[in-house]
Amino acid sequence: MDLKDIMSISGKGGLFRSIAQTKNGLIVESLVDKKRFPVYVSDKVSALEDVSIFTKDNNIQLKDVMDLIFKKESGGNCIDPKSDDVKLKKYFEEVLPDYDKERVYMSDIRKLFLWYNLLQSLGLLKLEEEEKKEETPEKE
Repeated sequence: MDLKDIMSISGKGGLFRSIAQTKNGLIVESLVDKKRFPVYVSDKVSALEDVSIFTKDNNIQLKDVMDLIFKKESGGNCIDPKSDDVKLKKYFEEVLPDYDKERVYMSDIRKLFLWYNLLQSLGLLKLEEEEKKEETPEKE
């Protein structure tokens, strides 16, 4: 999965795609309503490509966790992030059994499922094997 240009901005709901760079920030576009606005250096921006989940041994990249969910759901939506905490934790343990239960909070789990469902509904989630097949057209 390629999450390179997709980001989360603290204080703003949803996910955004980087459109252009300015001398003091970025121009981003909301993935939900396609509105564009500037983001400045002082804003807290997290690229999804750089986000990782704590596990007992090391950290695992967010895109790898989303790959696991994608495979578990055969490319469909995952659990509703508004479900109760017990169901969410159980589902997350099925996906990533060795996550660090002390450092991964319920808010992180909810956000992960919310982001996954948003990206999946927009058709932005594909396994890396599928992406490579699309890049190299088959010869007849």
